[in-house]
Amino acid sequence: MPKDKTDPTDLVDSSTFDRSPCNNLALRQAARHVSQVYDRHMAEAGLRGSQYSILAKLGRLGPLPIGKLAETMVMERTALGRALGPLERDKLIKVGPGPDGRTRSVALTPAGQTRLKEAAVHWRKAQKAFEEAFGEREAVALRTTLHRVIATV
Repeated sequence: MPKDKTDPTDLVDSSTFDRSPCNNLALRQAARHVSQVYDRHMAEAGLRGSQYSILAKLGRLGPLPIGKLAETMVMERTALGRALGPLERDKLIKVGPGPDGRTRSVALTPAGQTRLKEAAVHWRKAQKAFEEAFGEREAVALRTTLHRVIATV
């Protein structure tokens, strides 16, 4: 019986992607690929996709202790620290004392709020490009599945 033309295995170029049954490898390859799509769009705003995600998280939740921001971003604190450096250098965020004096807190600066607003246009273009290529319903299902992975694994 011939394969359905929408069979996902037909869409994967085996010379580019390893068809290993390893879930970790598949997730990491997909994450890097999608990150490249978003990075291309976010470059127009002078940001990487990961930097936009940090600014957007702070825009939604307000100032956060670094540990809490790392937790909500599902990042190691050291990796988050490296990611915050360029944003702090560009005065898009301010890292200062936390509420208890023992921790450090991260907040958007006015310049960060402005950049976030400007970059949102490019994020919407990246989101649209992804959903046009992958399918809008499939993208919703993917996010649901990924949220479940985060919650259960």
